[in-house]
Amino acid sequence: MFKEHAKIINAISVAGEISGRKKLQKIIYIAKKMSFPFQEKFHFHFYGPYSEELTLRIEELCNMGYLNEKKEQKSGYYQYCYSITDAGKDFLSMHELDMPELEGCLIDMNQQNPRFLELVSTILYFDTLEKAEVADKIFTLKENQKYTLSEIDQAYEYIAELQSKAHPVAH
Repeated sequence: MFKEHAKIINAISVAGEISGRKKLQKIIYIAKKMSFPFQEKFHFHFYGPYSEELTLRIEELCNMGYLNEKKEQKSGYYQYCYSITDAGKDFLSMHELDMPELEGCLIDMNQQNPRFLELVSTILYFDTLEKAEVADKIFTLKENQKYTLSEIDQAYEYIAELQSKAHPVAH
């Protein structure tokens, strides 16, 4: 059980601080789709892939004192920022995790804006469909986001970049 918690703590530790619950959900989902061993189950939700399991684990980790959840007021809404605590660092030191390529992917994803990560995660959610079908789904399901074909192309390019980071070619 605690191995799954350790993976989440590790992800947040490597990323530094993750601003926003939606962003955290998308980062873990994308990492999972890049074949990193996150076990949380995701389903399609209003903002793209979402995991109730991940939400509960984050809440547990905050309650146990391993993660810090800081509530920040933005213009008209609150955003939650997550970072590792000293107790979380101690907890991590007791768990052996071997995911070396994850660091570069997480740092890169954390630098992206949540809207873009929502697009990337939505594309990955429908990864069994052809690109044109995925675009149709995005224009229908994400109509309010007003994504463009150019943004969809950028998201596919970004996915390819992440895949090359997650699975470096051996020389």
